[in-house]
Amino acid sequence: MMVFLVWLHMLAAVSWIGGTIFLSVVLVPVLRREPFASQKALLFRTTALRFRVVVWGAIAVLLLTGPPLLHQRGIPIADPAGWPMVLSVKLGLVAILLLFTVTHDLIIGPRVGRILQIPPESRTSSDHAMVAWSPWIARCSLVLTLAILLAAIVLVRS
Repeated sequence: MMVFLVWLHMLAAVSWIGGTIFLSVVLVPVLRREPFASQKALLFRTTALRFRVVVWGAIAVLLLTGPPLLHQRGIPIADPAGWPMVLSVKLGLVAILLLFTVTHDLIIGPRVGRILQIPPESRTSSDHAMVAWSPWIARCSLVLTLAILLAAIVLVRS
């Protein structure tokens, strides 16, 4: 049973991290090319909305499989004082990542989507700033996922 839980946990993490890397390193650069300019917004929005389902499914799997895996390793789930430092760091990074994800999916993403429907010349300066800064949340999320992966490896190896 534990092997299956580890497999599910890893599959969820790989799906989230791999999808994030794909969006950042493959899809976005391709969409910046001229032949895709007319379809860029539609393709990215459609892909991102589909990936959102994968991300929230992965989050659910990670949150459901993590505690039993910690328990199996003898780590007291209900007693943070008994946690290894790397677990505290990992869970702190997870909390920040979840905050970023909720903020992006429920607040910033929808707002940017509405702003992009407005002709550029009619946008306010805060609209332009929101559109310019919104990709940085995704970039920071990618860095956080990679840091969480590193912490997970350190935790398993300790």
